[in-house]
Amino acid sequence: MAVGPKRDLVGELSTALRKRNLHVGLYHSLFEWFHPLYLKDKENKFRTQQFVQSKTLPELYELVNTYKPDVVWSDGDWEALDTYWNSTEFIAWLYNYSPVKDTVVTNDRWGSGVMCKHGGYFTCMDRYNPGKLQTRKWENAMTIDSQSWGYRRNANLSDYLAIEQLIDTIVETISCGGNILVNVGPSHDGVIKPIFQERLSQMGEWLKVNGEAIYSSVPWKFQNDTVTPKVWYTAHITDTVKTVYAILLRWPEKDTIFLGAPTPSKDTTVQMLGSDISFQWTKGASSGMLIQIPLISHNQMPCKWAWTFKISNLLNS
Repeated sequence: MAVGPKRDLVGELSTALRKRNLHVGLYHSLFEWFHPLYLKDKENKFRTQQFVQSKTLPELYELVNTYKPDVVWSDGDWEALDTYWNSTEFIAWLYNYSPVKDTVVTNDRWGSGVMCKHGGYFTCMDRYNPGKLQTRKWENAMTIDSQSWGYRRNANLSDYLAIEQLIDTIVETISCGGNILVNVGPSHDGVIKPIFQERLSQMGEWLKVNGEAIYSSVPWKFQNDTVTPKVWYTAHITDTVKTVYAILLRWPEKDTIFLGAPTPSKDTTVQMLGSDISFQWTKGASSGMLIQIPLISHNQMPCKWAWTFKISNLLNS
């Protein structure tokens, strides 16, 4: 029986992603739980590096040279120092001599004690969501199954984030200047189960309407509102365009909503992403603005969760 050439599934996936103008990131675990060479180095209190020299480093160089990733996402760092992993040697090559030296980004998991101190961006811990603006670029690596990174046959429905919780997390993260990494756990045969498919489809449905406030946005001077809870801000600010987005995680119970953070000018306009309905506003007594919510029928609502006001020409934008 003839046997064809072995398929390079990672290569095929990378090619398919790039055809859609998507960036390619590769996850790499520094250690393997039960690899005999790793266990031997560990027994030697990491004074030997048989595992690093024969497996980890050659693998990292091969991954970068073969697939030319935009992101190298390192993990499995907590048991040994970066000197054991020779992390600085690899990262120096990555940023100075590798085929992706001018474009690649790395995270902060390159040895025990390195996380949240060094790296292209910080992850700090799993599901890291500080709720305030950080001084360094960071990422919230989180899971739709709140209890696990993998697929669990015994998971309860309550373990999975509802779409409202997922969107809340996305908005809070982006407002505070973070990236968001949303994990789903495939089954042993590579199937993404229906509940994960549903959440990802819902997330895409929401982003199709509100993506303008998320993609390529920057943090505003206020992350959440100073008066009304469950309102988070993002912004697009250039030399010619200054736009602030107020994302309402919950729909107002009344026909008005007061935003304490924005300072409107006479030229300020308020729109809702996905809607052509005009929104009138009045200036607050001392600061802020009161937005009038007109009667909107159910089929005129632009989305089912988390609605975005696009506010232009603020005095404090």
